[in-house]
Amino acid sequence: MVAGRISVEFLIDMRYKLRMLGVPIIGSCVLFGDNQSMIVSTTLPSSSLKKKHNAIGYHRVREAVAAGVVDLVYCPSEDNLADILTNPLGPNKFAHLMRGIHFPEFPNNDS
Repeated sequence: MVAGRISVEFLIDMRYKLRMLGVPIIGSCVLFGDNQSMIVSTTLPSSSLKKKHNAIGYHRVREAVAAGVVDLVYCPSEDNLADILTNPLGPNKFAHLMRGIHFPEFPNNDS
């Protein structure tokens, strides 16, 4: 919940800065996460807060979702590219995730 709140505040700040620079902001931002319980509890209006120490983050994220500023989307841990930088990975999982961001070599056109 804390990471969700920090991400939402960062998105709101970036949207504001871009608007001040004259960039039109169309639609909402998409925030991917692998914590399905956080995504469900902040996107469904019928859900309720279970832990009181998460109240500030919970309400901040819910407010952004209700305002249409951010859309929370579940991304399974197997496909989460952020794991490359945040978790120790074995060679197979590292290679699988790197396929999503690795650029192929371009042929040399010097001839």
